[in-house]
Amino acid sequence: MRVHKFVFAGLLCLSLVSAPPAQAGGVEADRVLLISIDGMHELDLTNYIAAHPSSTVARLVNTGIHYTNASGTKPADSFPGLLAMVTGGGPRSVGVFYDDTWDRTLFPPGTTDCTVIPPGAEAPWTAAIDDFPTHIDATIAPAKLPLKSVSGVCTPVYPHNYLRVNTVFEVIKARGGRTAWSDKHPAYDILQGPSGSGVDDLFSPEVDATATVPPPLVGTATISKELQLTMDYDDTKVAAIINQINGKDHTGMHLVGVPRIFGMNFGAINQGQKLVGLGCEVGGVLKTCGYMDAAGTPLPGLAAALDHTDASLGQIVAALSTKGLLSSTLIILTAKHGQVPIDPSKLVKISPNVIVTDVGSANLAMQTADAISLLWLRDQNQTATAAASLTNVNADQVLSGSLLTALFNDPLTDPRTPDIIVIPTLGTIYSTSGAKKMEHGGFTEDDTHVPIVLSKPHLTPATRTDPVEIKQIACTILEVLDSDCDSLAAAVMEHTKFLPGTKGKK
Repeated sequence: MRVHKFVFAGLLCLSLVSAPPAQAGGVEADRVLLISIDGMHELDLTNYIAAHPSSTVARLVNTGIHYTNASGTKPADSFPGLLAMVTGGGPRSVGVFYDDTWDRTLFPPGTTDCTVIPPGAEAPWTAAIDDFPTHIDATIAPAKLPLKSVSGVCTPVYPHNYLRVNTVFEVIKARGGRTAWSDKHPAYDILQGPSGSGVDDLFSPEVDATATVPPPLVGTATISKELQLTMDYDDTKVAAIINQINGKDHTGMHLVGVPRIFGMNFGAINQGQKLVGLGCEVGGVLKTCGYMDAAGTPLPGLAAALDHTDASLGQIVAALSTKGLLSSTLIILTAKHGQVPIDPSKLVKISPNVIVTDVGSANLAMQTADAISLLWLRDQNQTATAAASLTNVNADQVLSGSLLTALFNDPLTDPRTPDIIVIPTLGTIYSTSGAKKMEHGGFTEDDTHVPIVLSKPHLTPATRTDPVEIKQIACTILEVLDSDCDSLAAAVMEHTKFLPGTKGKK
């Protein structure tokens, strides 16, 4: 078992319009730049614009469609969140609940006999599968991958093999368009899709690598556990995007042409929300991360992360403008997930071991715990008993049986669906780490209420309050690039549509 871890006057007028007319000719572009600002809530976006009306994000919103009632995936984690944006589907069709899960049909690394009935194995799409996890240029180590039986032969399962459905990258590449993406682990190989070749230029430096802390502090730290290091790390991906805007690959060494679909994730705001103590350092100065109050007022560390991310977006927009590409590029701003709790007074930490004790370690194949607990059992006949035992975990809901299958595939027939999902009350996180004050992964408003902004010069600005989901981004990308969303298997299965207001009068 493994346990893991604002609105100024012009926008205010727009917010009174609940369903503005669609763009007369629809939203069209030659390319799409998709940006995930991990951890950002809709509240963060509106608060920042109110305090910084001349910021890059404010300018993007002022030339865009702003969806203020957008929801991320449930669970609200990076893998299901990003996969929803590029496949049009959630865990039911995509087959991925988190970045670290259990699959009852797989074998652990090192298994030599894959003809016996599989005991199940962890599918850890994290630094755990890196050849050198502490190196920023780590790659996937085949020997660390889970295995499946192919005609009785133990065969490594790469992340892209694990994805059950195709991606927008594969669709656009099949139509002759160049594709690119930058993210935080080599395991983002999963974006290649089942073909294994959907992304022409995948840049995935390891965010859990070790780096030297900037002076005047001394020593080293894990990038993802130190705010300044995370901002510096984000800078490397911004440089990759700018190289791609200039028609080169992410290294800047080869002239290959501008991608039709490309993008990256930012991690600084995510860390600026959650880090505690020495991790919340900016420019050699220790700050306080997180929020001051329930209104989402950022403390100095988070404020620095917001400013840095906005400045980085400014660099990207400036590069597009310099190359004459801004007017023909649709920029999509969103977030894979939010972070909980915004209100610091609601924070409650509970050890994941409490859940282990309640369920019984002997019957627990694996738990993944953050602002949620996903539980896979060895004996599925004991599910009801195990679920009833969870009485000491601040649970808002315990999903199993029919409550679970109303949302997801039946764990008795789908080898990846958890047997039990514990959804805690808002503010509860299953962690005793003193290094963080927030987490994500759950079903609450703080986890899932993320922004979506579609921005392009000369686009009629609009604010929409329609309920939408980030999985609709996938269909919107294809719609904008004159492709067909019916080419996405997950979108077909889940009847996903493009975002409203993006196609003519529809």
